[in-house]
Amino acid sequence: MSGQITQILVPLLAALIGIVLGYFLRKSIAEGKLKSAEDQANHILLEARKAAETTKKEKLFEAKEEIHSLRTNLEKETRERNNLLQRSERRIIQKEEALDAKQREQDKKDKDQQAHAKKLSAMESTLQQKLDAQHKELERVAAMSREDAKAVLLEEVDKKLDREKVQRIRDMEEDIRENAVRNSQRILANTIHRIASDFVSESTVSVVSLPNEEMKGRIIGREGRNIRALEKETGVDLIIDDTPEAVVLSCFDPVRREITRLALEKLITDGRIHPSRIEEMVNKSRQEVDEKMKEEGKNAIFELELSRVHPELVKMIGRLQFRTSYGQNVLKHAIEVAKIAGMLAKELGANVRIAKRAGLFHDIGKAIDTDQEGTHIELGMQLLKKFGESDEVIHAMSTHHGDYEPETIEAVIVTAADAISAARPGARRESLNNYIKRLENLEAIADSYDGVEKSFAIQAGREVRVMVMPDKVNDDRMVLLAREISQRIEDEMDYPGQVKVHIIRESRVVDYAK
Repeated sequence: MSGQITQILVPLLAALIGIVLGYFLRKSIAEGKLKSAEDQANHILLEARKAAETTKKEKLFEAKEEIHSLRTNLEKETRERNNLLQRSERRIIQKEEALDAKQREQDKKDKDQQAHAKKLSAMESTLQQKLDAQHKELERVAAMSREDAKAVLLEEVDKKLDREKVQRIRDMEEDIRENAVRNSQRILANTIHRIASDFVSESTVSVVSLPNEEMKGRIIGREGRNIRALEKETGVDLIIDDTPEAVVLSCFDPVRREITRLALEKLITDGRIHPSRIEEMVNKSRQEVDEKMKEEGKNAIFELELSRVHPELVKMIGRLQFRTSYGQNVLKHAIEVAKIAGMLAKELGANVRIAKRAGLFHDIGKAIDTDQEGTHIELGMQLLKKFGESDEVIHAMSTHHGDYEPETIEAVIVTAADAISAARPGARRESLNNYIKRLENLEAIADSYDGVEKSFAIQAGREVRVMVMPDKVNDDRMVLLAREISQRIEDEMDYPGQVKVHIIRESRVVDYAK
């Protein structure tokens, strides 16, 4: 047992002794290394101190040299500056001496001038005395004072000047008249020459071609249901007669007629013709026509280079594409008036923007005059005011038929441009006989009433002025008479827009003093 313990303790004791010896051995080695590192660090520090001392001495030497160089340069610059100041001082002294010499010379001239002025003053005094003596002698000889002589002379001069002024005014007026006529002719000729527009004939019917005669029966439908549905949806009369392979559309509203034409062409192409399909095609055609009106309006605005036009006004402008007046397409007429007005305004120095806008909008009321009561001028003014156009534009477009007095040069220009566009050869196709007959019918209706002295159809048949006898027609009767004439015109005549009935009653008394 003890032997086993001894065998265990001996290795343990040996291991313990080994550990202790290893510890002391490592400690001795570490201390040696530490001392060696400290010696090496001290050596490096000593070398660094020596290098720093050397660098310090070199930098100090360089600084001293730089200071010496700067001091040398500063002394050199100071000497140069002193030399420059000395030269400048000498030049200033020379200039002062020259100025002193000039001042002395000027003083001498001033004294000479003063002496000369005194001499002149004495001579003027002597001359004035002689003139006064001569005037007194002249007054004595002429038996007239100076004031009287001056008055007589001025009177003669005034008479002569008056004659010259009158003659000059007459000459100037004659030149102005000649130049005004010549310039106006030149401006109008140049403006008309630069405008070239196409014209179309006015028509209240459209013709749709059919692929065959069988299509007429399909359009009419069983017991006429298809044609009734189409007429109900569009408000257009379909005339199906013996005309081969054609259907005639009759309506005074060109927009409705165009919608019906497009819808009927779609139905013919599609082949399915029944009330529900008719309604669908009419709605689709109505949308297409609306888009076409917007596109036409945008094209007109772009062509005239206008800006900031309300979208509703753009659509109204495009609607004029489907409207004609006496054979003249209203949209083309409006564009032409705008161009002519812009050219005239530029020639005359007026506002080109206002003239062009008013020219384009002058007939915009015709886009809605078939749906609302009122003249196209009043309706147009309401539209422009509603959609924010300026008062200048509204006034300029409102005067083109004489309903309002023009107060601006742009209003006169638009009226002239409208007359030029409408009066050019080929612009309108209404026959002279029809035009005269309409005026005669207006006057005949008015003249047929008792108490009417004379009537006059004016404004191209848009107004009839009725002169009544004051002893036969009183103020109350005037109101009834105007209503009766208006009612007969509505019942018996066909005319575009409105006709204004203007009753005039006046009393005149004439006497002579003998």
